[in-house]
Amino acid sequence: MRKGFDNEKYLKIQSERIKERISQFGDKLYLEFGGKLFDDNHASRVLPGFHPDSKLRMLMQLSDYAEIVMVISALDIEKNKMRSDLGITYDEDVLRLRGEFEKVGLYSGGVVITHYNGQSSADAYRARLERLGINVYYHYTIEGYPNNVALIDSDEGFGKNDYVETTRPLVIVTAPGPGSGKMAVCLSQLYHENKRGVKAGYAKFETFPVWNLPLKHPVNMAYEAATADLNDVNMIDPFHLEAYGNIAVNYNRDIEIYPVLNAIFEGIYGESPYKSPTDMGVNMIGYCMSAEDVCCSAAREEIIRRYYYALCKLAEKGDNENEVNKIALIMKQAKLTTDYRRTTVAAQERRELSEGVPCAAIELQDGTIITSRSSSLLGPCAALLLNATKHLANIPHEKKLIPEELIAPIQKTKVEYLHGHNPRLHTDEVLVAISLLSNHDEDCRKAIDQLPKLQGCQVHCTVMLSEVDQKIFKKLGIGLTCDPVKKKE
Repeated sequence: MRKGFDNEKYLKIQSERIKERISQFGDKLYLEFGGKLFDDNHASRVLPGFHPDSKLRMLMQLSDYAEIVMVISALDIEKNKMRSDLGITYDEDVLRLRGEFEKVGLYSGGVVITHYNGQSSADAYRARLERLGINVYYHYTIEGYPNNVALIDSDEGFGKNDYVETTRPLVIVTAPGPGSGKMAVCLSQLYHENKRGVKAGYAKFETFPVWNLPLKHPVNMAYEAATADLNDVNMIDPFHLEAYGNIAVNYNRDIEIYPVLNAIFEGIYGESPYKSPTDMGVNMIGYCMSAEDVCCSAAREEIIRRYYYALCKLAEKGDNENEVNKIALIMKQAKLTTDYRRTTVAAQERRELSEGVPCAAIELQDGTIITSRSSSLLGPCAALLLNATKHLANIPHEKKLIPEELIAPIQKTKVEYLHGHNPRLHTDEVLVAISLLSNHDEDCRKAIDQLPKLQGCQVHCTVMLSEVDQKIFKKLGIGLTCDPVKKKE
């Protein structure tokens, strides 16, 4: 598949840009890191060629300069807030992330518990971390934050927070998810460093929206679709336009908070180092697109993917109608319909030809469309994986990789012994079956060997899939969408 992003250029110029910003302030830079440091699958989908761990690899080039401070809100600890993509709580993810950073040689410093107000769950978490030898700091809720600047910029505001001990010139402040209080931690540290006579600065790393792409560029619109549940809105930065006469794109929350940040900077330093919220950023992604048409096409696919995801969530839970409506509006602004997604059209056409039974379609890396339908033996996506791998391995379509007499015992176990209602094989069961058969069947071995070629392919199914099938597609790196239709057993 064509690449639209120069990943090696990005690693080089992004690390250089951060070094420049460190030198601008003197002793230390607090870099607020928005989004995911690794596993950034959204960026890799809309910028083909961007690796999900690109930001982590970029920071590895700065490993001698950098340390990482993790931030978690006491409110999230108390609520057992989950990362929906991983199925683990934020407090567990802090430990997971620290382990991942240390594996690649990045120094992981302390953990800051924000929004602290005496919560017993936060105290228990602190004790757990300290038993592991991790330094833990409390940052307190400040009444009137962020607008009460006089209180914030005082010994009863930021001055009340624990000072986070750091040893390196670049301090990366990150968190398991949004709303953790990363910016407040950075600003609190600036207050404390200034009291200690240390020249420290603040900068922000946000991958999206891309500040030097047009407001309605598909890549920026895809970001707005991805954050529809947060009510983020891309906007022209009015402060940047006024200061420089140039158009730059930012998003509503940074633009709304900028006057407050500016006042806090002035309170700490006597003057603000930045004339706009865009000035605070260091993102260089916009300079690294090597084929804009590829990125635009991928971003349009992502907008549609987000739309289908929101529709399925609405069908399951019924509590996100605003999110659906917002993405529908974005699609209208982008002059997009779901027909732009070729697999959607192919799957729905196959369903019509199959008298309404569940169907699926995949677009392979060379643009070939393969379809499948549900049967008494296989679900639509299990059949799709068999059809796609047979095509890639040049195995005749009529060849049955799994003999019917081998499927029957599996179905019996599912229904009679495990008390399941659906006897059809799921994707994972099909993959296990052909893996076992590959020891004796050359075609099965060839089919299994094709699985890496499905990375980056697109699939659409005319019914919502089980969690098992969704996870298999995710592990294979396949972009999945489904009609918001519940499957009948």
